[in-house]
Amino acid sequence: MPKVVSRSAVSSSTDARPTASAAAALRVYYCICGEFILVIERSLSALPKRQTDGATIIRCQDSDTENAIVLKLNAISTDPVLVERPGGHERQYRFSCPRCNLLVGYQSTPPPVKSGPYMYILSGALTQMQGQVPKDAFDGEAALGLSEAGTQ
Repeated sequence: MPKVVSRSAVSSSTDARPTASAAAALRVYYCICGEFILVIERSLSALPKRQTDGATIIRCQDSDTENAIVLKLNAISTDPVLVERPGGHERQYRFSCPRCNLLVGYQSTPPPVKSGPYMYILSGALTQMQGQVPKDAFDGEAALGLSEAGTQ
C-alpha cells in the first residue's frame, strides 16, 4: 500500500485588522436548570427594561431609527396568556425552557419567535454562568409574602 502523507499549513498575520464579526462578541445565556436558551449580540443588562414587569426589551425587527438585535432563542412556545395590566389587558405568547418548562420570556405577537417588533426576557430567568442562579432570580419574592422556608 502506498504511504499517505498529509500536510497542513496554518497562516496568520499580525498586520490584519479585525473584522466586524470578529469584534462582535456573542453572549450566551442559560436557564437556571443549565439548559442553553439564548445567544445574543448584546448583554441583556445593557438593554432597556419594561416598566410594567421589569422584563428586558429586545428589538426583533428593524425600525427607521434602530436595527434589530441578532439573537437565537432555544425555547418552546406555550399557550397565550391574557395578563391584566393597569388600563387594560395584554396578550402574552410565552416561551419556556425546553428542559424544565421555566417561563423565560414572551412576545405580544403569535409565534414564531421574532414575528413582532419586540420580545421580552423575564428578569431573573436567565444567567450567563451555566448552573448558577442569577442575582435577580428572587426579586419580588418579598412582595409575594414568601418566607425563607418557602411558605407563607
